[in-house]
Amino acid sequence: MKDGATRDGFADALLDLADDPKLVVLDAGVSDSTRTKKFGDKHPDRFFNMGISEGDMVCTAAGFATAGKVPFATGFACFLLGRTMDQVLVSLAYSNTNVKLVGSHGGLAVGEDGPTAQMIVDLAYTRAMPNMTVIQPADWEEAYQATKALFEHSGPAYFRLGRPSVKGVYDSSYKFQIGKGHVLKPGADLAVFATGIMVQESLTALESLEKDGIKPTLVNISTIKPLDEKLVIEQARKNGAVLVAEDHNRIGGLGDAVTEVLMENEIHVPVKKIAVNDTFAETGTAQDLFEKYGLSANHIVNAAKSILKK
Repeated sequence: MKDGATRDGFADALLDLADDPKLVVLDAGVSDSTRTKKFGDKHPDRFFNMGISEGDMVCTAAGFATAGKVPFATGFACFLLGRTMDQVLVSLAYSNTNVKLVGSHGGLAVGEDGPTAQMIVDLAYTRAMPNMTVIQPADWEEAYQATKALFEHSGPAYFRLGRPSVKGVYDSSYKFQIGKGHVLKPGADLAVFATGIMVQESLTALESLEKDGIKPTLVNISTIKPLDEKLVIEQARKNGAVLVAEDHNRIGGLGDAVTEVLMENEIHVPVKKIAVNDTFAETGTAQDLFEKYGLSANHIVNAAKSILKK
């Protein structure tokens, strides 16, 4: 298992994919931070630094895709989507164009970059778009494999990456599949569906819960859309209670996706969301923000114990 930021797993996968001439990479002037500079340094003929011009970048990427290339268009999530909704909606989603949007530095985990950079609505934006695939990996290995899967996947996608280094969850024997969740730790008392960095927080929480005799099932949901509905239904029925953990606003993200599936299939179990409570945060370390805004492991522990009382 390899520790590291998911943005680094993405960058390393690009280098391994570089022998295919169809791959092109575009960046909105933050290639050091998105790690696409690694690709640009070795393959400058297929790397395009578009500067602070995200709308132009998205449309240029769409042009590359219509010419048979497979473009990855990268930037900070807050700017990549915040400045480009018309272009993304029309030139990518509506047109079903084969462009991979890569939004780095998502959620409160970006920490000290401040509230205008803490993108907490991107999953809601992209989930709501027809034709859009939405993926958020849990660690370096999953990011690496998901990048390769997206290169082979036909159609527009949003790939949400994180700034912090995280502990490795998977080794190379793991096989990522678009549209499939993965049971990381089987249990019996409740199902915890987590995505991205919240998989790490959930693993820490499970250690505490298990000391108290509580054995949750932890499910990594790395594909937000299309959601692995079969797995959600199966684990909700098996465990009898559901907790969803995400570094995103409680409106429009994984929590809503899971509860929609439960409602549509008339599965009546207690549900709690660990997410940003529809508020803007402030500047601070990622861990301080997680603690203050209800995302840290101890909040998951308290929520799990509360839901089990029901």
